[in-house]
Amino acid sequence: MSVNEEAHNPLATGDELYALATRLFPIGRSLTGEGVRRTLETLKEFLPNLRIHDVPTGARVFDWTIPKEWNVRSARLIDPDGHVIADYTENNLHIVGYSVPIDAVMSLEELQHHLHSRPDLPDAIPYVTSYYSRGWGICIPHKTRESLKPGQYHVQIDSSLEPGFLTYADLLLKGEIADEILISTYICHPSMANNELSGPVVATFLAQWLSRLPRRYTYRFVFVPETIGTLTYLQRNLKYLQQWMRAGFVVTCCGDPGRFSLMPSRSGATYADRLAQTVLLEHEPDYITYSFLQRGSDERQYCSPLIDLPVVSVMRSKYHEYPEYHTSLDDLSFITSKALHRTLKIYSEIVTAIEQNCVPRATTFGEPQLGQYGLYPQIGGQVDQSKVALSLDLLAYADGTSDLLEIAHKTGHSFTALRTASDLLVKNGLLVTVSPHERHRLRFSNAFRKGHPRGIRSFWRRSR
Repeated sequence: MSVNEEAHNPLATGDELYALATRLFPIGRSLTGEGVRRTLETLKEFLPNLRIHDVPTGARVFDWTIPKEWNVRSARLIDPDGHVIADYTENNLHIVGYSVPIDAVMSLEELQHHLHSRPDLPDAIPYVTSYYSRGWGICIPHKTRESLKPGQYHVQIDSSLEPGFLTYADLLLKGEIADEILISTYICHPSMANNELSGPVVATFLAQWLSRLPRRYTYRFVFVPETIGTLTYLQRNLKYLQQWMRAGFVVTCCGDPGRFSLMPSRSGATYADRLAQTVLLEHEPDYITYSFLQRGSDERQYCSPLIDLPVVSVMRSKYHEYPEYHTSLDDLSFITSKALHRTLKIYSEIVTAIEQNCVPRATTFGEPQLGQYGLYPQIGGQVDQSKVALSLDLLAYADGTSDLLEIAHKTGHSFTALRTASDLLVKNGLLVTVSPHERHRLRFSNAFRKGHPRGIRSFWRRSR
């Protein structure tokens, strides 16, 4: 992916990302229902080849069962004086996710068992769900809850829980080879800007940008309800993903102006880990690395032992780590167009690294005489080594076994600088390169011919 190609296909602006987030914000989403379908239909306007799939409720998905489809038309809580305390049409966080329908009058004492608030965030409406147990609830700011006076309260929830579908979408951007890169994000939360919308927005515009570029790798974009949607997708595509997926990224919590952070894979040593670490170290060196023990999103499914896919997450402020998380304070004022655009830029750098990464191998015995190629100062002696150290360090590690990501880690040089030096050395015949997947194919072929002691499947999974 050349500089000229990127110049003719610029990334979307921060204002474009923010505008899409603003448009999606009012939609009431959950694991299932019309809100999910409306969201995906909106994204399809930007990605015409997005494929939307429905899976019927009651279907078994590994150890889970897809729940009934939930839709809400209205929900209100009215106090004894006739004042509306909570209204779903004003903020769709006011209702507990998957609340059953109810139209009843009850005392404040009885109502309290169904109210949810956050004493530590008295002005915030909390996000609460009850997907797999039947019940209902109303969420309000704690400050409002403390002001409620005794009397009879009217609760109206016009919702439905009926057989229907779980809906998800995917987009496949085919490249020259079948080796795949997965970009996964979720579309199941109601009106929260950073935790919910920043991921789909960044993923949408990343896909749009990539769709206009020549690609070596194939890219798979997945928009799913978190957890149950991801498991559904895995059940339908697991064998193919295990065979062809080389790296994956869960895109979430990437619209606030906080520091970048990395949730590694379970092993912490996959190709996806090395890609994320290399790009972040070069472009956002003060990033935070968390332990996989602090996981909380769909990396739990992608990295689970029997699935074992190489998936990480590059975020801004990590879920659970910012006070506004899962509350109404995670609104459009919490994210910025600048932060969204910067995250999109970081993911575009990851894609560029994927496309440009290679395994270099030197072509000369011993260190080449760089001067005859115009790559070394003509006067020897007290030479400023910094001018030639990059090329010499690259040549020193160009033994055909390490890719540029590994050499960047070993030498301390940036991936971008190494790639530029590699192109120059290749041009002068001092290096030849193969892509990481071609190196892998060669190693796999050799293992097959020689008979790998742990079997070909074991070799594949170990060396991936």
